[in-house]
Amino acid sequence: MSRNVGDQQKTVRPPARWLRILIPTLLVLVWLVLAGLGGPTFGKLSGVSSNDQAAFLPASAEATEVQDWQKRFTDSGSIPAIVVVESKTAIPKSELGTTYADLGTKLGEVDGVQAPAEGASTSVAGPIPSEDGLAVEYIVPISNTDEVKTVVADLRSVVDQNVPEGTRAWVTGPAGLTADLVNAFGGIDGILLLVAVAAVFVILLLVYRALLLPFLVLFTSIFALCAAILIVYLFALWGWIKLSGQSQGILSILVIGAATDYSLLLVARYREVLEQEESRWVAILRAWKAALEPIVASGATVILALLCLLFSDLNSNKSLGPIAAIGIVFSLLSALTLLPALLGIFGRAAFWPFRPVVGGKPHPRETGATLAGLEGVHGLWRRIGGLIARRPRVTWIVSLVLLAACALGLTQLKANGVQQTDVILSQSDAVDGQAVVAKHFDAGSGSPVLIVAPEAQGDAVLAATKEADGIASADFYTGGGRPQPGVEAEPVVKDGHVLIQATLAAEPDSAKAEAVVKDLRSSLSTDGSVLVGGVTAIALDTNETAQSDLAKIIPIVLAVILVILMLLLRSILAPVLLIGSVVLSYAAALGVSALVFNDVFGFPGADAAVPLFGFVFLVALGVDYNIFLMTRVREESLRIGTRPGILRGLGLTGSVITSAGVVLAATFAALAVIPILFLVQIAFIVAFGVLLDTVIVRTLLVPAASYDIGRGIWWPSKLWKDRTHEARAEVSS
Repeated sequence: MSRNVGDQQKTVRPPARWLRILIPTLLVLVWLVLAGLGGPTFGKLSGVSSNDQAAFLPASAEATEVQDWQKRFTDSGSIPAIVVVESKTAIPKSELGTTYADLGTKLGEVDGVQAPAEGASTSVAGPIPSEDGLAVEYIVPISNTDEVKTVVADLRSVVDQNVPEGTRAWVTGPAGLTADLVNAFGGIDGILLLVAVAAVFVILLLVYRALLLPFLVLFTSIFALCAAILIVYLFALWGWIKLSGQSQGILSILVIGAATDYSLLLVARYREVLEQEESRWVAILRAWKAALEPIVASGATVILALLCLLFSDLNSNKSLGPIAAIGIVFSLLSALTLLPALLGIFGRAAFWPFRPVVGGKPHPRETGATLAGLEGVHGLWRRIGGLIARRPRVTWIVSLVLLAACALGLTQLKANGVQQTDVILSQSDAVDGQAVVAKHFDAGSGSPVLIVAPEAQGDAVLAATKEADGIASADFYTGGGRPQPGVEAEPVVKDGHVLIQATLAAEPDSAKAEAVVKDLRSSLSTDGSVLVGGVTAIALDTNETAQSDLAKIIPIVLAVILVILMLLLRSILAPVLLIGSVVLSYAAALGVSALVFNDVFGFPGADAAVPLFGFVFLVALGVDYNIFLMTRVREESLRIGTRPGILRGLGLTGSVITSAGVVLAATFAALAVIPILFLVQIAFIVAFGVLLDTVIVRTLLVPAASYDIGRGIWWPSKLWKDRTHEARAEVSS
């Protein structure tokens, strides 16, 4: 007869009194210290994070190489701001040299603006009048790139105080858009965490119907986040990882959601044992041992899946892997150390006013027949178990068809990147200003295409660039800032190369602009001696790298998760079934999301990294719930046989896994409070996908398919070979 440790019901003695006091106290104190050190670093994360898209490109990207060359030519890593002033009537030319020139001087005096070149009065280019005479613009190079938000705010203050009467002004361009992006991320430290914690607290109140227990679970999650934030802050400070606003927000949500999920599983086991054991210390030890394997396996799966992002060529993806993995590590540690200590200290009082008692409260007898494995299972999960037992094949086929139908929407997904002006969903001065620039000037002014060419090829490359479709103007970089019309100057030569600045006719972050960059790269050089970069090229290279990452990382993640499941379940067939189910669930979630993004929200598209992030989170987290289910199914199958074990495992874990899925969906949905397109889309994809996985895949598809296959699901393990406990689910009166 095959038995597992849980069935042997070995007597567990309560630990000595001094251990009951010492160990929980030490654990709580350790976590209090970590929270005390990590809590204050919440507000410091923005100081070590960067939202500069160029910083996340691989060193081998062409745009990165051009950026390195640009620093040699300009001796500055400045980022341009565009100040545009619009008038309803024609601007008198006489005012350009007085009122508007004075404004340019004052803009150049703002702290953080690049110092003027030797012999020049200001580094600001302008005022540059538009052809229609209704607007002027200034190109303001910002040298203090670490404080772009502050410098842009000061520029806006100067503009508001000095703009001529009867006109309106905006600060836009790459610097203005970056500043507004940082402002949009400003709610990550406060609003996002508040919304996520509030949502989790309400769900926990409904799940537990207890006053103290939700606080204990939330303390577990928040302390885990504090510890994770501390480590991430230090790693970013030391330059080991690159932190962005996106990864910062995902870290908070992931830790709160994962730590709460692990806590739910442990608490469910604890309550179950409290109805069998009088001693709370014995109960917590038994519950901890029973929950250890699925929690550790689940956490290890997510950690390894996240670390697969290290294979990414895009540094923003690569950095998210260890950042999020650190969060999961502390989620695991807090759920397996802090929470057991708190539950041991408070005991049954944690469940007040519905304290579990030994023997439990008798449940009203269900009428009708009882299926093997469903003894003691009541309500919804008894009915679902009965459906699966009676119609397993119909159940999994209908579920499969439903998911496949949802996945058809994948053909409508537009994940080829979006314009930077579409990234910010809230009101943005920079976005509004960009529209004004495009209305009166060449849309690409202020964000030129940068072309680095050997000096010998310089004249030919410049001539070809001027003739290229989509280029409004082009000239050599001659030093001292933007070349002025009518001024003859020799091009600056560095290491045998010249720099050409070309102005795009289209907006620099548009698809048309990216097409121009592609054409320039293919037409200007066949041997790689001419490099094309700039703001548009950075966006293009980012999108292309993200798409190549998707094709590379998906197989790696699937292979890693498959190996973990095989080791955990001692089977080949069951892991293959689980992997297939979560992949289908991911495709269905992405398909529905594509339709919602296009037809409901009217989004212009999606960031190229959205499918990859959605895959990593949904597949890793979706497997989590299947691990919770199948480890319990295996435990019960060893005792009563596979088919009854499937029904009983589903019945015993149904409520807790559903609660965990709702919690995780709610926490990821909280990302939508940050008005950034990428985060809103990830919020919907993961929240909807987790619910889809919880309600259909884990509740119907996996149990029904496993029940239909029967004992073969454990092939080729001993459980598949051992027929001793195999029993069909028979109906008894």
